[in-house]
Amino acid sequence: MQLLDGKFVSEKLKEEITAEAAGVLAILGRKPHLVAILVGHDGGSETYVASKMRNCEKVGFKSSLYRYDNSVTESELLAKIKEINKDEEVDGLIVQLPLPKHIDPEKVTEAIDFRKDVDGFHPVNLGRMMRNLPCFVPATPYGILMMLEEYKIETSGKHCVVVGRSNIVGSPISILMARNDYPGNCTVTLTHSRTKDLKDVVRSADIIIAAIGKKNFITEDMVKPGAVVIDVGINTEVSTKTKSGFKLYGDVDFENVAPKTSWISPVPGGVGLMTIVGLLKNTLASAKKEIYP
Repeated sequence: MQLLDGKFVSEKLKEEITAEAAGVLAILGRKPHLVAILVGHDGGSETYVASKMRNCEKVGFKSSLYRYDNSVTESELLAKIKEINKDEEVDGLIVQLPLPKHIDPEKVTEAIDFRKDVDGFHPVNLGRMMRNLPCFVPATPYGILMMLEEYKIETSGKHCVVVGRSNIVGSPISILMARNDYPGNCTVTLTHSRTKDLKDVVRSADIIIAAIGKKNFITEDMVKPGAVVIDVGINTEVSTKTKSGFKLYGDVDFENVAPKTSWISPVPGGVGLMTIVGLLKNTLASAKKEIYP
């Protein structure tokens, strides 16, 4: 068993991003600029956004954060997005999910200019991804691809089973792993809560991508010897044993599954760190006009 070490890969790639960001500053006279909008005071969202802002500073980006209380109206939020869309010195715009129930996340996603949609959630980017055209790839799937590439994991001809069909991870990574590219060229099975004989399907996989959002869902008896296991899950539980007061668990029962695998990503220290790299890479590409000139 070997670790797909998100900390190692993300630090290596952030060094490359830092060098490229310096080049953008030299050419444009400004830093790549990422704007985040945070609504409410959800603890997880606060942590994620703070990490994104901190990493922007680390690689030489400018970052801006707009905060709103849960009472903000949908129209107020959409007006702010429209204003940011028009700002030519903003390269990327993200709205942290989840949003309060009175705000439609689909409306918000579609309101973001697809040329600044560095989360890769806009229908234009998802559609272009589907056709294998230049686009902003959703940040978590993008991070998974970079991790596979860094460790030179063989994917061509392999059976990849994705567990979970979300629009953010499961569905897009299933498309990316099937495309005629590297990483890719897999035969992909996209599974979910209604999949019959799920254990048997997962056990047939050469590569398992677990993104179902349930603690330790993938157990030892679901993994064949030598499989590559990528754990996307971030499940939080209150803990008296940690300084933060909570403990993170993946979707994979790491302790029991790891000995059976050839490669496995840990939680924390795996895909979560690579997601931020995906976001930074998309923002850099936007600043350099690599996707949409």
